[in-house]
Amino acid sequence: MLENNLQTKIQKLRAQIDELRYRYHVLNDPEVTDAMYEGLMDELRKIEEQYPEVITPDSPTQRVAGKVLEKFEKVVHQVPQWSFNDAFDEEAVVDWGERIMNYLSRQEVRDSDRASGEKEHGARPKDLDYVCELKIDGLHMVLTYEKGLLKTAATRGDGKVGENVTNNIKTIYSVPIKLNEEVDLIAEGEVWLGSEMLKKINVERKKDGVALFANPRNAAAGTIRQLDPSVVRARKLSLTAYDISSTNAPETQAEELVKLRQLGFLTANDWRLCKNLGEIFAFYKEIQKKRDSFPFWIDGIVIKVNQKKYQDALGFTGKAPRWAIAFKFPAEQGTTKIKEVYVQVGRTGALTPVALMEPVKLAGTTVTHATLHNFDEIKRLGVKVGDTVVVEKAGDIIPKVVRVLDKMRDGSEKNIPEPKICPICHSPVLRREVLGKKQNKSVALFCTNSKCYAKELENLIHFVSKNAFDVDGLGEAIVEQLVDEGIIKNAADIFTLTQGDLEPLDRFAEKSAENLILAIEKSKDTTLSRFIYALGIHHVGEETALRLAKHFGNLDNIMAASLEELQQVNDIGPRVAESIYNWFKGEENIKLVESLLANGVKIKSLSIQTGQQKLAGLTFVLTGSLESMSRDEAKEKIRELGGEISESVSKKTSYVVVGAEPGSKFDKAQDLGVKILKEEGFLKLIKV
Repeated sequence: MLENNLQTKIQKLRAQIDELRYRYHVLNDPEVTDAMYEGLMDELRKIEEQYPEVITPDSPTQRVAGKVLEKFEKVVHQVPQWSFNDAFDEEAVVDWGERIMNYLSRQEVRDSDRASGEKEHGARPKDLDYVCELKIDGLHMVLTYEKGLLKTAATRGDGKVGENVTNNIKTIYSVPIKLNEEVDLIAEGEVWLGSEMLKKINVERKKDGVALFANPRNAAAGTIRQLDPSVVRARKLSLTAYDISSTNAPETQAEELVKLRQLGFLTANDWRLCKNLGEIFAFYKEIQKKRDSFPFWIDGIVIKVNQKKYQDALGFTGKAPRWAIAFKFPAEQGTTKIKEVYVQVGRTGALTPVALMEPVKLAGTTVTHATLHNFDEIKRLGVKVGDTVVVEKAGDIIPKVVRVLDKMRDGSEKNIPEPKICPICHSPVLRREVLGKKQNKSVALFCTNSKCYAKELENLIHFVSKNAFDVDGLGEAIVEQLVDEGIIKNAADIFTLTQGDLEPLDRFAEKSAENLILAIEKSKDTTLSRFIYALGIHHVGEETALRLAKHFGNLDNIMAASLEELQQVNDIGPRVAESIYNWFKGEENIKLVESLLANGVKIKSLSIQTGQQKLAGLTFVLTGSLESMSRDEAKEKIRELGGEISESVSKKTSYVVVGAEPGSKFDKAQDLGVKILKEEGFLKLIKV
């Protein structure tokens, strides 16, 4: 048993080390030096090496986990993780502010603390204010604490499941392993790498002949993905906390930020409580001017409704919280020179011109390609090869050419002719009216060859995609490799692959080949709507495929349908019907369908009980976001009960289901006198 004085010494060492960590990494205290910290750490480390029984999970020595992992484990988030919707100008923020006020005016927000006792239904809240925070350009992290001790740190992942990176996060000194209170909570924050550290890392990477990190965000993400925690520790990442997402959070966002600091987290100092949009815009402009002075990169500010009672009332859409929005800085622009214009051919055969440019840095990444959209856009901009142009990149959007600097021309520039033949198969191309475009307004060029390599490749990639056959592990690169090697020629060939076909190929070993074959086998059981969507019929998206499946019930009926019968399907007009009809009359297409079925593809029959067809004959249009379910779930429920879904409102529409932030469909429904269902009424209607 340890002597009392040694036990006391251990406790004092740990307390002193943690105080120094907090002062250095959270309070940015310049009086604390690395030497002071490391000296005490060495002393504690030696004691724990001599008496390993005294080591506890919250000991400062446990930050450096020496074990190299083989892989990251998956973590199911206790609280769903969301990303913010973006605004790029003041008008978009004003619209957002108006939407949330309108939404709240339709809610009955109970507030026992208010003098009036209850908020009147239909009145806008007068006490609502906002907290504006810096939008740090880093990697989102979810930290779970139990009784004050760090249990797990996980990446956002898909919002439901992330990766357990706890060992790596423990090496970040701004993350408390033990909170100042013994509480259970989930905190969220942003892992970031300082700009100066990025420069040092890139110097070393250049010496080693390794690709440089494009920006701190990429470096932070790449670092957290390291399986060796010692690499993470060496790069000196930081984490700034900004949210308590568990149920025991304070009543306002402002109080939450204060609480995070009290618990021992690093929080950003530059946040502001704003009473109105005017104050928000002033803060935005202030931060924009000094954005380069921060140790981390920022790409805007995040505006959050301050009061939790209003956050709870506003809730979430399918993708983001209604009560917050990211107000991004303007799209970053740069000038560069167009070296060449080449043409890409998509799944439908559409030709898209792409500019190959001299490298230019935009939003922290080096850009060499930008879309020109179509050849009408080239004419509108007056773009020539050799031109100096302005390119723009907003967020993660593909860079685009926005302007030609024609005063920079020297006479060597060359016109960009509209192609007459496909660049891949050299077949003729023609302009075709795009669905939804008015006659004579077509801008799209299409390859006329149904066997064009580019189209075939894109068709195969589409066939195995998530909303089609969803073959896990069969990505674009693998599909292209299989086509190039001559192993598959069409979609049906996928289901004849064997492990022996794959193992000799690059990218494959015994296990990966086995996994892909199992994934292919699993995908053979599919639904009729997924099957139809996977075929890649022109103008047939997921919704149209669902309508066809629901209307006809089985594949044979769809294949045998006449033009007139196809047009009887809700929302299918003459052009779409003709596309479907012609596809199923094509000899090669019929052969493909037969081969798919012969190779083991099984289409699940529709299992809808006729006794529950209470919505049969009714057509629904959905607009806005629902609280109790996603719009996809609502559509599926309507279909299960025999109803039809339409994307447009007409006099034939039975109901328009209105959620939060409805669009123009709501207005049109009112104009036409179509019945409007709010969510409560809709839930009653679909209750079986």
